[in-house]
Amino acid sequence: MEFKDYYSILDLPKTASEAEIKKSYRKLARKYHPDLNPNNKEAEKKFKEINEANEVLSDLDKRQKYDKYGKVWMHADEIEKNRTESQQGRGRFTGSEQYSGDFSDFFGSMFGNESAGKSRQSKFRGQDLNADLNLDIREVFTSHKRTLTINGKNIRLTFPAGIENGQTIKIAGHGSPGFNGGPNGDLYITFTVTNNTPFRREGNNLYTHVKLDLYTAVLGGEVTVNTFDGQAKIKVAPETQSGTKIKLKGKGFPVYKKENEWGDLMITFDVQVPAGLSENEKALFQDLKKLRSNG
Repeated sequence: MEFKDYYSILDLPKTASEAEIKKSYRKLARKYHPDLNPNNKEAEKKFKEINEANEVLSDLDKRQKYDKYGKVWMHADEIEKNRTESQQGRGRFTGSEQYSGDFSDFFGSMFGNESAGKSRQSKFRGQDLNADLNLDIREVFTSHKRTLTINGKNIRLTFPAGIENGQTIKIAGHGSPGFNGGPNGDLYITFTVTNNTPFRREGNNLYTHVKLDLYTAVLGGEVTVNTFDGQAKIKVAPETQSGTKIKLKGKGFPVYKKENEWGDLMITFDVQVPAGLSENEKALFQDLKKLRSNG
């Protein structure tokens, strides 16, 4: 298992304070952020290392385990458990001792050479990893494949349509490698979905506003409206009021991991009052006003 010096990654001494860790992380994260370094694999790798280091060092419990056990810090609980059992059983390990060597050396010192060979057979699960992925809303409207670099390896993943902003999914077995042949940890990906469209998304439903001219609103008719992936013709009832809402069933967002299931598109009509009227048009409106008054 490769040892990663998280302090060196963040350009910090081991005595760094919580505020210094936060400050250095923000500085380096800005410097190596993928948005500022497009198509730069080295910067992308560095950015991931910085996030991994910050995740450990900014957490007091994880930092203490890392400082004490180094590259096998994620197995600290198992080590402590074995230490306690050894103290209770043989009393050979004192509370003042600290682990600073290789994992197998630790078990050797705790149980003796005979048990050391057996301890090297112990298998421990690898650490889970967390990653953030930014996607545009149009990318999550359909299922698509994407290649991600995890632990220096490229993996091809299929992301189902309908992923929501803030959603986290688990990719089993793509976390850190296990120890002594143990299973790999899992990878957890949290999505940030950017929406720069005129459609507001709430779950599987989409919401939008459509401008409606006064004459169609009064007399009724047919209009063509934009949907998320095309256009649709809809009928407008006579005397439609501004703020009227209609629903286009099945024209919303795809339901996550449910084939051929879709939300609805909710449309709100905004009736537009004509501007720049000619004198003849104003006169006609005056006549209409009189008719309404006399009626």
